[in-house]
Amino acid sequence: MKARRKIYLGFIAAIMLVYIGLLTILYCSESADSSAGIQTFGDAFWYSVVTLTTVGYGDLIPVTPLGHAVGLIFLFLSAGIMVTMLGAVISFVTSEGMPFLMLSLQRRKNWYYFADCEVESEALAGNIYKEDPNALIIYGERRSIQSEMPNYPCVYLSTPLDKIVAKKKDYGTKCKVFLMKENDIGVNRRAVNLHELPVEVYARTTNGQDKLSGNINFFHSYECCARQYWRSKPLCGHENIIVIIGFGKYGSSILERAILTNIISIEQHVAYHIFGDAREFLAVHYCLEELFSLNKESEVRDSLIFHEETWAENCAVLERADRIIICEDDEQNGWSIFWTLKKYYRISGRIDLRSSWRVPDISYFGANEDIYTPQQIIRTDLNKAAIMINDIFRRSVSYPTRSWDDLDDLHRQSKIVAADHLLMKTRILLDDEKITDLTSDAVKKAYERYCRTKSSEPAREMYRKLDHMRWLRFYIFYNWRYGPFRDDMARQHPMLCRYEELTPEQRQERDAAWELMENISDELE
Repeated sequence: MKARRKIYLGFIAAIMLVYIGLLTILYCSESADSSAGIQTFGDAFWYSVVTLTTVGYGDLIPVTPLGHAVGLIFLFLSAGIMVTMLGAVISFVTSEGMPFLMLSLQRRKNWYYFADCEVESEALAGNIYKEDPNALIIYGERRSIQSEMPNYPCVYLSTPLDKIVAKKKDYGTKCKVFLMKENDIGVNRRAVNLHELPVEVYARTTNGQDKLSGNINFFHSYECCARQYWRSKPLCGHENIIVIIGFGKYGSSILERAILTNIISIEQHVAYHIFGDAREFLAVHYCLEELFSLNKESEVRDSLIFHEETWAENCAVLERADRIIICEDDEQNGWSIFWTLKKYYRISGRIDLRSSWRVPDISYFGANEDIYTPQQIIRTDLNKAAIMINDIFRRSVSYPTRSWDDLDDLHRQSKIVAADHLLMKTRILLDDEKITDLTSDAVKKAYERYCRTKSSEPAREMYRKLDHMRWLRFYIFYNWRYGPFRDDMARQHPMLCRYEELTPEQRQERDAAWELMENISDELE
C-alpha cells in the first residue's frame, strides 16, 4: 500500500512539474513580444485554465511560435482532461464512491448492515425502518436488476465490513450486523473477525446456543416462527385437541414452544397429535414421559401422541380437532395438504397454515414480514423482561444466585421462557382470550388483579402451581430430573417434584414471575 502511494505521489509530482514547465515556457516566450496579451505568469496560468477547461474566452491568445506550440499542447490536453473528468464522475456515481459519500454524511443515523439482500433481509430491513425512522440500511452486495428498489433509505456496498464500520467512527449507536442465511457465520467472508469489530452481530443458525461471544448473537428462524405463531394465535381454554401436520424443523419448533409456554390452567389436559417422523425428537427429549402422557390421551394432564400412520389415515382425529396446524417444511406440500383437508374432510376446528407470504381470508402464520422483526431477532424487550425476572428472583430467595451476565445459555433460556409466558399470565388474570399483544394497559390491569387476588390462599396457590408447572416443563424438556441437591452437571434439581412436595420457601419463589408484571407494565409504558 505504501509503495503504491509513493508511485501515485511521484506521478502527480511529475505532472505538476511538466505543467509548471509549460507555463514558464509560455510566459517567457510571450512576455518577450510587446504585442502579446500574455505578459505575466498569472496571464499564462489564466490562459492555461481557460484552454484546459475548454471554456475558450479568447481574451488571451499566444502570438509567438513557441507560444502557439504550448497552446497546441494545452488544446490536446484539454480533450484528455475532459474525458478523464467525465469518466471519473461516471465511475464515482456508478461505483462505491457515491455510497461511501452517503455513509460519511449519515454517520449519526443508526446503521443496520445486511450481508445479503434476499427476501428475509428485505423483510427485516423494512420492519426495522418502520420502527426506527432514523435507520440507514446497508446491504453487503449489489441489488439484483430484477428486484425492486426498497422504499426506505439504503446503500449497496460490497466493501469489507471493517471499512464500512470505520466510516461510522464513534457517532451514534453501534452498527448492527445481520447474517440472514442459515449458518452463514461459518462460511460468509464478511463474517470474518466480526468479534473484533465494534458492532452487534445477529446470525441466523439452525443449531447452537444463543450467544457465541460478547457481540455475536444467534437466532433461529424456526423458533421465531413458532414464537410468533403462539403469540398471535394463543391456546384457548376450549381447545383440547391440537393436530400438528409436518414434524420437520417448523413442526418440532411449534411443539417445543407449545410444551414450554402453553400453560393456561392447572387442570388442563390438551392432547397434541403429531404427524411426522418424531424419532429423533423423542430420543433427544427422553424425559417427557415424566410430565406428559405419551401416545395416549389423558384426562388429567397434557398428552403427546406421535402417529406412525399418515395424517390422511386418521380422519377421526382430524375431525375431532379443535385446531390443525399445517407446518410442513416444504411450503408447497403444506398448501396441498390444506386444500385436501378443505375439499375432502369434515373439519370443525380451525386450520392454521404456514405461509411465507400473507394470504387474505386464510388463517396463515409465518409470513416473512411477521417472523423477521426487530422484536423477534434482536429481542430487546424479551431479554429485558428475562433480566428483570432474574433480578426479582435473586431478591426473593435467601441463597446465592447468579446475575444475568453470569448465567449459562440454559438458565438464560429458562428466564426467557418465563418472559414468553407473560402473555398467557395476562390472559389468565384478565380472563380475556382475545389478548394477543402485551400492552402496558393490559399488563397493568393484570398486575392489579393479581395484587387484589393473591391475598386469597386458593388464588395464590393456583398462581404458584401454574408457574411451577411451566418451570417443570422447561427443565423436563431439557432432561433434568429430581435430585436431593442441585447438580448442573448431573442435571438434577430438588424442586423437580410435585408442587405439594415443595418447601414453603420454594413455593414462594414462584411469585417472582408474577411480581415481574409491575416492572413490565412500566417498561411498556
